[in-house]
Amino acid sequence: MVIALTAGDLVIAAALVVVLGGLSWRMGLGLTTTLTVAAVRTTVQLLLIGLVLEVIFSHSSLFWVGMTTLVMWGAASFEVFSRQKTRLQGGWGMATGAVSMFVSSFSILLLTLAVIVQPQPWYQPQYAVPLLGMLLGNTMNGVALAMDHLLQQAKEQHRVIEQRLMLGASAREALLPFRREAMRHGMIPMINAMAAAGLVSLPGMMTGQILAGVSPITAVQYQILIMFLITAAVGLGSATAVVLASSRLFDERHRLRLERLRGV
Repeated sequence: MVIALTAGDLVIAAALVVVLGGLSWRMGLGLTTTLTVAAVRTTVQLLLIGLVLEVIFSHSSLFWVGMTTLVMWGAASFEVFSRQKTRLQGGWGMATGAVSMFVSSFSILLLTLAVIVQPQPWYQPQYAVPLLGMLLGNTMNGVALAMDHLLQQAKEQHRVIEQRLMLGASAREALLPFRREAMRHGMIPMINAMAAAGLVSLPGMMTGQILAGVSPITAVQYQILIMFLITAAVGLGSATAVVLASSRLFDERHRLRLERLRGV
């Protein structure tokens, strides 16, 4: 049996965030408003998705599962765009993030549902929606970090890149060191998470299953699966984002086009 939480239990947890907000105000950190907004958004968004999932789980409809995944994908795409200090002009910034996450998260989700887990039906929301949420959430962070680092470096190191171009390097060769570093930035959080799993931290999915009464061995098996899937999605998404963003930085004559960037 899962121990049910009451509203009072959640109020006690919320009080800790209120104390932290007060501490932030006292120390002049300037995080009180941000922390408050984040806490309110967390509460409202999770309550809403809980109600939506109750309906989706009871109907198990491909249409509603598809609509839910599209909303999640759109929200993740916007978050990738909004987190970048230096962005591609126009709709290219959001489109690059959206395509990168679609290529990585959705392809790995379909592989997982069709080949590994094999629920019946294959789109069973109990598996499809949580798996996509974990894939999108982590891929979103990797893509945002990779794109932000690449575009920021292109802006700050444009003279170095242009010098390489003048010496005969192609656009790909001139940007190669920055592309590699951008990929590292996108991948490092997941590599650190894998290295710490089981020793420093018990990952969220494993903890949730254990609290729900699932055997620890079964929870570990699912957590290993998820960690590997997420890492693959983050790597593929970061690589796709770096390639797409790099191509947008140059024209057909291999000239660096800084006017296609917008600083924030």
